[in-house]
Amino acid sequence: ILIKGGGGCLTQEKIVAGCAKHFIVIADYRKDSVSLGEQWKKGVPVEVIPMAYVPVARRIARCFGGEAVLRMAVSKAGPVVTDNGNFILDWKFEGVQNWKEVNRDIKMIPGVVETGLFVGMAERAYFGMEDGTVQVRDAPSQ
Repeated sequence: ILIKGGGGCLTQEKIVAGCAKHFIVIADYRKDSVSLGEQWKKGVPVEVIPMAYVPVARRIARCFGGEAVLRMAVSKAGPVVTDNGNFILDWKFEGVQNWKEVNRDIKMIPGVVETGLFVGMAERAYFGMEDGTVQVRDAPSQ
């Protein structure tokens, strides 16, 4: 399981990953963690239809805990707008155990386009470590 979409193009990234014969992740040591969210503290990106961001944010917080916050742009006024014309909520979660189920349930909320949770998609990850070595992690057998 990994979180992607920090740059806001999570729907396109997930489409490409879903079409790939092999989905391999390459990242630096700061992205490696034993449990989801241990290193990445910005939350899970959730792409939403603009008119739905308030009810979706409230429902995510009510159903799954934590807080879902509208991602605001840095170099312009207003929220970040995806290539699809949608908004991004960053869900700062608490103690989630079953990511597959949570991913499915969030995607069923009216107004949600996609999540940045890539569950069971990557078959291998390569992490460039601080000392220059590479750590390889294979996905658990399913």
